[in-house]
Amino acid sequence: MVNAGDMNGSGNLMDFLDEPFPDVGTYEDFHTIDWLREKSRDTDRHRKITSKSKESIWEFIKSLLDAWSGWVVMLLIGLLAGTLAGVIDLAVDWMTDLKEGVCLSAFWYSHEQCCWTSNETTFDDRDKCPQWQKWSELLVSQSEGASAYILNYFLYIMWALCFAFLAVSLVRVFAPYACGSGIPEIKTILSGFIIRGYLGKWTLLIKTVTLVLVVSSGLSLGKEGPLVHVACCCGNFFSSLFSKYSKNEGKRREVLSAAAAAGVSVAFGAPIGGVLFSLEEVSYYFPLKTLWRSFFAALVAAFTLRSINPFGNSRLVLFYVEYHTPWYMAELFPFILLGVFGGLWGTLFIRCNIAWCRRRKTTRLGKYPVLEVIVITAITAIIAYPNPYTRRSTSELISELFNDCGALESSQLCDYINDPNMTRPVDDIPDRPAGPGVYSAMWQLALALVFKIVITIFTFGMKIPSGLFIPSMAVGAIAGRMVGIGVEQLAYHHHDWIIFRNWCRPGADCVTPGLYAMVGAAACLGGVTRMTVSLVVIMFELTGGLEYIVPLMAAAVTSKWVADAFGKEGIYEAHIHLNGYPFLDVKDEFTHRTLATDVMRPRRGEAPLSVLTQDSMTVEDVETLIKETDYNGFPVVVSKDSERLIGFAQRRELILAIKNARQRQDGVVSNSIVYFTEDPPEVPPNSPHPLKLRRILNLSPFTVTDHTPMETVVDIFRKLGLRQCLVTRSGRLLGIITKKDVLRHMAQMANQDPESIMFN
Repeated sequence: MVNAGDMNGSGNLMDFLDEPFPDVGTYEDFHTIDWLREKSRDTDRHRKITSKSKESIWEFIKSLLDAWSGWVVMLLIGLLAGTLAGVIDLAVDWMTDLKEGVCLSAFWYSHEQCCWTSNETTFDDRDKCPQWQKWSELLVSQSEGASAYILNYFLYIMWALCFAFLAVSLVRVFAPYACGSGIPEIKTILSGFIIRGYLGKWTLLIKTVTLVLVVSSGLSLGKEGPLVHVACCCGNFFSSLFSKYSKNEGKRREVLSAAAAAGVSVAFGAPIGGVLFSLEEVSYYFPLKTLWRSFFAALVAAFTLRSINPFGNSRLVLFYVEYHTPWYMAELFPFILLGVFGGLWGTLFIRCNIAWCRRRKTTRLGKYPVLEVIVITAITAIIAYPNPYTRRSTSELISELFNDCGALESSQLCDYINDPNMTRPVDDIPDRPAGPGVYSAMWQLALALVFKIVITIFTFGMKIPSGLFIPSMAVGAIAGRMVGIGVEQLAYHHHDWIIFRNWCRPGADCVTPGLYAMVGAAACLGGVTRMTVSLVVIMFELTGGLEYIVPLMAAAVTSKWVADAFGKEGIYEAHIHLNGYPFLDVKDEFTHRTLATDVMRPRRGEAPLSVLTQDSMTVEDVETLIKETDYNGFPVVVSKDSERLIGFAQRRELILAIKNARQRQDGVVSNSIVYFTEDPPEVPPNSPHPLKLRRILNLSPFTVTDHTPMETVVDIFRKLGLRQCLVTRSGRLLGIITKKDVLRHMAQMANQDPESIMFN
């Protein structure tokens, strides 16, 4: 017997794997990454760079560039996300107005921009100017009358259908992943799941274009959720330019977490809210370094958007408000009632929307996505046009509902009966009795509320980009404004009641209906998404209402409590479960008294676990095992008799290693021995060269004993982001628990179908 290492010239050939080869360490589509291995690889890379930096000036400069690459990526993400958000805002503004008319002096101007540039616009009729013409004026030279109304109505519907059809066609043909909100998938990707193409260049391009089209079509959806997806696509694109991130999926996810913060920053003009949203709602792994970088990316994105100034008000947002009246303790009661309404609306929406989306998945309805979008758009346009509050864009509606009624407001909601003897400062107008305009606005708002509640259920989840923040806020803002007007009129007519006597004297400005709209918007958004801290911060950044944090907090907490009483899942978690993504939610509690041995495979009556031995299998044996099974990896044991655990080898890396060895190493044939030990095994003379695969072996796979409680195992999977965990007893391998086994078991314990959680 001779040692294979002594064979002529074979020693350095056998160790060819000491040099990395292409695609090693990468993952296949729809697989989960190994967080521990990614962390270990990054530590090794960093150690190598640090030791090399002492060798020469050039290596030192390279180490500095590597250290700064993270900040460079954040800067680029912020710049691109801010620019795209600004372009989307400007395009949406123009295309929304295009449904009603066109600017003759410059067709690319929106209605507001057109009348800004006009010298003939008066303050009272600031929405009217000769340069802006409705379609009926342009085509038949009539602005009033039944024929003009019908023509405008018809063209409004046609434009809406045209935009929606173009959007769904682009999504279907070029980028199927560009549909939906994107946040459920972003959450899943950040938890370690691979969905190739979801953050690709085509998805970025098509989502940006179609987002403009669908928001302009007047559908009950927003651009905020999709903007998070767009920002994450930017993050993925810039990550691929730096090997530090492109070759390490764990590091890439740190960049994507920061990109999500930049997305919310530009969606709402809320940089701090964006960072908190990423931390509270989206991210799975959020180290302190990522917090700083998220803050920087959100800052750059907000600065870029502010430079573009898409709303023309030198603000980051459309809804900026300034209230001149403080809130009073007695108002906490209606604020909490709005919180209850938000929680109930959130529960109703989630249940109805998930039921509808499940029906879409399991029936013929799902086979006709284009027809569904066209039908929903037609229904939306037909019902929305007659009501001025549903005809305008949802953002403009929310802006009007948030507004305080000053002396210069011309809105129907501000049609109060004024006291002719009033001599007060312009910004301190006392409570007044409601005029006919307010009463007709209340009816129109009540109809708009019912319409928004119903149509949003069917709109969210269609095969087009669709955000949920703005529609949810619209529902809450309508309800809040109506409650606010009710409380205001009650205080005016019954100021001698005990609840009003202490703080609402006759002639005082006591109640601000716009504040109730703001609180209602926060309550409904909280009920649907179950956000709390980030929601309050987003709302006060969004509106500038820093003084009103307590009402916002009260409404957000109440809405979460009420919604949680009916079910713990927010809309994004519900869609993750509906789509069967392998997502272990940190918020879920596992309280069952099961053990690792109850969950591990193989179970009784099943075939024994497929394993590799450390030095007794041939290349052909390994290839046969890979061909006959579809497991992601194989435990390596000393021998099939002893079953003492040595390590764990990934399937993909075994395939790549054998393929590379056959190409690059002479003498590797089907009956070559594969070994995972440091020293080669003894083989008979004239035997083919053995193949050393120790480099791809994970020598420290995570193991638990068979009597470890599943509560602990679930916690380990959540906090360490494991793909699999080996079960041993006294060093002997008994079985394996994968992430899917854990999810199946949790579904089983919750009396759900265990197979429903499998991604399809």
